[in-house]
Amino acid sequence: MSSPAHDNSTIAAISTPPGAGGIGIIRISGSEALRILKHVFTPANPPCSFDSHRLYYGTINDPQQAKLLDEVLVVFMQAPKTYTREDVVEIHCHGGFLVLQSVLELILDHGVQLAEPGEFTKRAFLNGRIDLTRAEAVIDVLSARTRKGVDLALEQMSGSLYKEVDKLRASLVEIRALLETAIDFPEEEIEIADHQAMNARLRTEVRAPLEKLIAQADDGRIVREGVSIVIIGRPNVGKSSLLNTLLQEERALVTSIPGTTRDTIEEYIDICGIPVRIIDTAGIREEVEEVEQLGIRRARESINRADLVLFLVDGSKPIDDEDVSLFETVNHKPLLTVINKCDLESRLKRQEHPRIVAEAVEISAREQTGLEQLKQQIFRRITGGREQWQEEGCTPNLRHKTAMEKGLQSLNRVAEGLAGGLHNDLITIDLLDCLDQLGDIVGETTTEDVLDVIFEQFCLGK
Repeated sequence: MSSPAHDNSTIAAISTPPGAGGIGIIRISGSEALRILKHVFTPANPPCSFDSHRLYYGTINDPQQAKLLDEVLVVFMQAPKTYTREDVVEIHCHGGFLVLQSVLELILDHGVQLAEPGEFTKRAFLNGRIDLTRAEAVIDVLSARTRKGVDLALEQMSGSLYKEVDKLRASLVEIRALLETAIDFPEEEIEIADHQAMNARLRTEVRAPLEKLIAQADDGRIVREGVSIVIIGRPNVGKSSLLNTLLQEERALVTSIPGTTRDTIEEYIDICGIPVRIIDTAGIREEVEEVEQLGIRRARESINRADLVLFLVDGSKPIDDEDVSLFETVNHKPLLTVINKCDLESRLKRQEHPRIVAEAVEISAREQTGLEQLKQQIFRRITGGREQWQEEGCTPNLRHKTAMEKGLQSLNRVAEGLAGGLHNDLITIDLLDCLDQLGDIVGETTTEDVLDVIFEQFCLGK
């Protein structure tokens, strides 16, 4: 694999999140890692052999100031059996920020470079330990908001997407070999390069799996990024109560006074493995004071950005002109009507407003009934009603999808060339372009500036 070159400097960073904790870890990677450790670490039981992958107890001391910085456990991991395939040292300190910062500053004073965001993972990629899809999966593990997101990211870290792309590339390489052999031995061309057979092979071995991966990218986007759902309705229909019930906590203030919610309230919930950003909005009505009007304006902005609108009505009252007017305002968006307060006597006449109550879900936010049915309906709307949804571990991201779509365009030109009897030289050009696009997914043909953009998404220390 040809990869951009990187410098051989030794790098270090704090690899645990900021804030107080029981343990904080400083990671060092590079050829100078062990030398630096020997300078700053005093073992409790000298002499210390620093056997690879073994913990040692002792202290970190600043020799210039003759000062104890912390009581620690350290581990030296010898290349290539490390995360970066370089020599790696981890220093397990107490988890206070000041302690970690003082130890890190001591290490940097010995000529070590502060690691850039994602630089440890970037070195793992550049040193051939992982391909680019596995590296990007690390980002997904760190940012996942649901257990489903974690599971799919771990599948990709184990190489699920790489293996799928590798199979496509293997088939293309074999067909390329046949085409180039036919070019070298033109007198045997008809026997070697059967264009009809090649086209059939491309359809089954490359195009169909590639189209499936492209389709799965949208599912992957939903798991990674989640969706936005806005709760809309007149004042006092139970919007804040529904939010609190879905969250199982008192997040929004609930009173019988109209206009209690003056601003949007946003929280994430997990619905069948999908991270859902659910937004409670101010009740939309006319002739209100200025502060509430600002909340209503934000509510309308949230509606425009939402992936799904939950249109909430009060089942204990008839649907009135204000409900109808509001429904017409939001009906241009994907919408699910929710009838609240079904624990009270119903006064809602369905036959008078079939457009509003069609496929409505009945709930009681106060009694917490009908919520599972509501979640199932939300999931069905988000996923387009498919019963089988994202059961596989291959979840291409937007970068992967773009490369796959470009690869598919090149593949279509190959198929047209084979069907039209185009010369093998010209067919090979498009086939090579398809290979390059698939190589870009796993990092074999990815430019350095694209790599920089990818790894800048990481946090420090990873």
